[in-house]
Amino acid sequence: MIDINIVADKQTLGVQAAARGAAAIREAQARHGHATIIVATGASQFEMLNHLVIAEGIDWSKVTAFHLDEYVGLGQEHPASFRRYLQERFVAPLGGKVEFIPVDGEGDAEQEARRLGELIAGRRIDVCFAGFGENCHLAFNDPPADFETDEPYIVVKLDDACRQQQFGEGWFPSLEAVPERAISMSVRQILKSELIVLSVPDERKAKATRDALEGPVSPLYPASILQTHKNTVLFLDPPAASLLKRG
Repeated sequence: MIDINIVADKQTLGVQAAARGAAAIREAQARHGHATIIVATGASQFEMLNHLVIAEGIDWSKVTAFHLDEYVGLGQEHPASFRRYLQERFVAPLGGKVEFIPVDGEGDAEQEARRLGELIAGRRIDVCFAGFGENCHLAFNDPPADFETDEPYIVVKLDDACRQQQFGEGWFPSLEAVPERAISMSVRQILKSELIVLSVPDERKAKATRDALEGPVSPLYPASILQTHKNTVLFLDPPAASLLKRG
C-alpha cells in the first residue's frame, strides 16, 4: 500500500518528505537509542535533503546512513559521484556527525557489494529515502529488475534509458561518459525498510509514476514492487502526477 501525497510544488515536496522521514528517525531514536537509514541521490532528492539536515530533534551522532548506489569506476572527485553528492549535501551540513557508509565503486565491484552486504545484514532499517527513475527504476535496479535475489547489494548493468537520464540531468558531458555498470542496493533489501519515503518531482517522471502506481507489479516497472510494501509514503508534485487516472 502506497500513501500518495500530491503537493503544491517541488519545494513543498521536499519539506514534507523530510518531515515524514525525520519523524521516523526521532521515533527510532526514542525507541532504540539509534536509527539506521538509507539515503539516495539525484535531482529528486535536492529539496528533501536541504530540509532533512536542518530537522530538529535528531541526534545525528546516533544515526547510521547507508548509501543506496554508486557507479562502477567513478572516482569521488567526479561531479557525478554519488559519494561526493552525499558528502556535500548530507554529511558536511551535519558537521560529519552522522556515520555514513558509502558505496565505493572504484575497486572490485563484486567485493564491494559483498562488503556492504555484510555490514547491512540483519540491521533494522528505520527509513529509506528514495525516488524512482524515468524508466521506473528503483535505486539502480533497471528493468527488468531482479525481484528475487536476497543479496543486499548487487552489481547491475545500466540500461540506455537510465544512462540517458543521468546525461539529461547534467551529471555527465556526454551519454558515452555515463558508466555502464553500478553497485546498487537490491530490491529485496530496500523492501526490508520499516518506512520508505519517496520524493518524485517533475513531468519527466509522470509515465514512471503511472507505471509504478497503476500498472501491474512487474520487474519491467521496478518501482511497482512498492505496491507490496507495508509502509511507503510517496510525495509527488502536480507535473509528476499528471498522468494518474485517480484524483
